[in-house]
Parts: sequence; C-alpha cells; structure tokens
Amino acid sequence: MTTSLQLGDIHLSWLNGGEFELDGGTMFGAVPKILWQKKYPADQDNYIRLLNAPLLVQTAKANILIDSGLGNKFSEKQQQIFRVCRNWSLVQDLNQLGLDRHDIDLVLLTHCDFDHAGGVVMHDEDGNSEITFPSAKHVVQQREWEDVLSPDIRASHTYWPENFSGLADSGLLQLIDGDQEISPGITVRLSGGHTRGFQLVEIRGSEGCAVHMGDLFPTHTHANPLWIMAYDNFPLDVIRLKQELLPKYSREGCWFTFYHDISMMACRFTRDFKRKNELYPA
Repeated sequence: MTTSLQLGDIHLSWLNGGEFELDGGTMFGAVPKILWQKKYPADQDNYIRLLNAPLLVQTAKANILIDSGLGNKFSEKQQQIFRVCRNWSLVQDLNQLGLDRHDIDLVLLTHCDFDHAGGVVMHDEDGNSEITFPSAKHVVQQREWEDVLSPDIRASHTYWPENFSGLADSGLLQLIDGDQEISPGITVRLSGGHTRGFQLVEIRGSEGCAVHMGDLFPTHTHANPLWIMAYDNFPLDVIRLKQELLPKYSREGCWFTFYHDISMMACRFTRDFKRKNELYPA
C-alpha cells in the first residue's frame, strides 16, 4: 500500500525508489552519535536504514515525479557497497496506481546524485538502457547539469554518467535557471546548499501546501538547523536555508515531505516549530 496525502485538487503518493543503508555519521555530520542515535537508531555497525522515496504529484494538468530513486542498474558489487535492502520498484508502483511509465509528464530532479537520479535511465528485461519516463520533460537546474557534465573530484563519485545516458539527446531535458512554476501549483526554487544547483519543490493545492526540500531536510530528525549531512557540499548555506525556510513554510501551514526517512513520510509544525501532524508509512 502506498502512503498518500491529499491537498485538495493535488494528490501526493510516496513510491519505492529502493532502500539502502549508510553509515549514520554521514547523515548527521558533526552531531555526536550519542545524540542522533536516540532519534534515528543505528545497528551494531553504525549503519542506518534509509528510504529513497520519489514523490508522485498528481494534478489536474499533469503526473509529476520528484526524483527517481536508485534505479535498477546497480551491479552486485554496488548493491553490497550500498547495502541495498529493498530493490527499486518505481514502475511497478505506478502500475498499481493505474499509471504506466509513459503517463509521467514531468520529472523534477532536486539534484543529480545517484540515489535521486538513478531511476532516470533503467535497464529493460534484456539489460539494455532506456529512459524510464519517455514522455516526461526532466527538469534540472542549469548549474546542476553543468556539474553533471563536468563534476569535481567529489561529485564524480555520485554523479554517475549511466544515469543520464541519452537524456540530453532525447529532447526530454529541460534546463532552467532559477525559480519557475513548472505546472499550476508546482514551483521549483533554486536554493543551492546540498549541491550548487539544488532545487526544492513547492506544491500548492486548493486545500493546503507542501514543500519537498529533499536533502536539505532528509528526515524529520534533521529539523534542527545545525543537524546537517556530511554529504552537503555547502554546509553553511544549508544551515542558513533551514533557518529561513523551515519557519517560513511552518507559518504557512505547509507539510514537509521526506525522501529518506524510514519512519515518517511527512509532517507539519506549529509556529513555534513543534510537530503537530505526522504522516507515517502505510
């Protein structure tokens, strides 16, 4: 069963983009383990389990995906390295909701790390690569795409060329520069922080709003502005953005949707930043 949330005329569904395990310290940076493990328990090897949960946003105008999960192209060695414990089933999840992968109109990539963009290109039954959503425009910030094409020594380990094979030549890549309303009620905002070209997604329905901050706010345990990931390329920017954006969207009563949280899919906060609503996995 898929977890879902209704915002009036806009419907949100969390899909399975695969689950993996990472060293807990990487997700909490300088925060001491004695603090973070009380909120997000680790196993005996210090690993924590994380979702990769693409968000399906259905409006009157479009079927939209936010990020695409791990994909199905991992080698056996990669599965072991990243301790993949649940395989990507994004296409099958769509089928269960009555949709085909050709029914997706837009794919909004917050950024291009392999755990968010791995499902842009998939392997078919014969092991051949093909674009997973062949009818969808793939919306990426211009500066993010520049870093995909010319990654630095750090980005080269997480921007994998096989995740974008054929995309630029397909006519399905839509590069934008800055904030833009992509579809009625759906706006991407260039924030930077986690990566240079990171974008968050605002979702405004007829009855409520949500914001998908992705890796700026990966789990509900990262509500403290100082609790940031070791993966953040611009950590001081992430702290500043959280100080600005979390109160702003809380005042508006927006839901915060989570991509990596194993125990909570979304929540809302009061004006003094106490959780007042929580949405759990179905």
